[in-house]
Amino acid sequence: MKRFLFLVAAICFVVSFAGGASSQDGKTLAITHVTVIDITGGVSTSGRTVIIREGRIVTIQSASHKPPRDAQLVDGSGKFLIPGLWDMHVHTNFGDWIPGGKEIILPLFVANGVTGVRDMGGDLHQLLEWRNEINNGKTLGPRMVISGPMIDGAPPHFPASVPVTTAAEGRKAVDDLKQGGADFIKVQSYISRDAYFAVADEAKKQGMVFVGHVPDAIRASEASNAGQKSIEHYTGIFESCSTIEDELLKGPKGPRRVVENYSAANCAKLIALMAKNQTWQVPTLTWERGQWLIDDLDLSLSPGAKYAAATWRNKSYKKFTEGILKELDTDPVTYRRQFVAKELEMTLAMHRAGVPLLAGTDTAAGVYVIPGFSLHQELELFVKAGLTPLEALQTATLNPAKFLGRTRDMGTVEEGKLADLVLLDANPLDDIRNTQKISAVVLAGRYLSRSDLDGVLKDVGTAAEKK
Repeated sequence: MKRFLFLVAAICFVVSFAGGASSQDGKTLAITHVTVIDITGGVSTSGRTVIIREGRIVTIQSASHKPPRDAQLVDGSGKFLIPGLWDMHVHTNFGDWIPGGKEIILPLFVANGVTGVRDMGGDLHQLLEWRNEINNGKTLGPRMVISGPMIDGAPPHFPASVPVTTAAEGRKAVDDLKQGGADFIKVQSYISRDAYFAVADEAKKQGMVFVGHVPDAIRASEASNAGQKSIEHYTGIFESCSTIEDELLKGPKGPRRVVENYSAANCAKLIALMAKNQTWQVPTLTWERGQWLIDDLDLSLSPGAKYAAATWRNKSYKKFTEGILKELDTDPVTYRRQFVAKELEMTLAMHRAGVPLLAGTDTAAGVYVIPGFSLHQELELFVKAGLTPLEALQTATLNPAKFLGRTRDMGTVEEGKLADLVLLDANPLDDIRNTQKISAVVLAGRYLSRSDLDGVLKDVGTAAEKK
């Protein structure tokens, strides 16, 4: 732990969402002879030198040009440079269900090249405090956009939730969250119809993006038309794709009823609406696969499992598994396997129809959905669904920048943009699994070598055993 604290202090990160200067202003980093991946689909260029100063990319030039004399030189020969990755559905602070956010979750993101996250539900005060500590170089972590507590029905089913039962309470919740410093609004599954539409209306009036689940009382088409910017986990989607949507809204519902009553025509109609409205979809395929097949897979073999905190393994995961088997995975596993396959088909269908996709994992709230590692699993599942490696990579780079309205600062490796970068030992466009072959991470212009990252992982492992 001492070495971890020393590393943080020595590097002195400044990674505010706005990005910019740090206490080491004036220091220059030059990554030489590297191949820069064009994440927009253009031609990737080899033999480039990328000059970074004060947290931004200053110049991208031919390697034949000499870098500044005072620059820290990094030999990028045979390596590939991509934008820093974003996980667009995470929980870094989730009550006592998932302790260790500061010591385990945040550094695991960085160690895996995840330089930005969208936190989808947690204690607002604590999250803002952590973000401030990250900005001031006191804590190692990614950039964060934060919802604070989720707006749900009463009583809420999850930690960090604001229970509302009326339209007036829904409006007040939006106002309180905005005044408290939340970046956006997230709705959960059990909010009532009246409260939901009040939240949607008030969020629009307050200039707040609202995202989340399609509540059980709402149709996915209604959520899209109400202006919900992103839908998580395919909530409400397959209900709308069935021939018995009205029955499923009343419950019970599950993979078997969805599979047996699936309508390709109804599904095409919903997908066309979402494409028209540009309603973003966050499939969280890693979470979905683990949840629906929790008794069919050995999730303890998941990548990064050894970094799960002792409390997660010995208490939280057992509690989650019992609840899932009792309340969700009640259909025969054959139907659940079919449903998971349908989710992959849905992902490709939405992509081809123009529904924008984001990579998100629901870490660390899922059983063995390990921060950072799970984002790479998500990219693999996008490719398994039928996306190309480039298209999958866009869901964690360019698409988050578009969703957040930050394309001037993020999403591509270009001059003037924030220096959040991942240096890879192999080309991710050849094989998406190459995103896991991380040689170094650049976070707000600060360089973390492979040795540095290994040190972070070692310290996280130590902290995980004590948490």
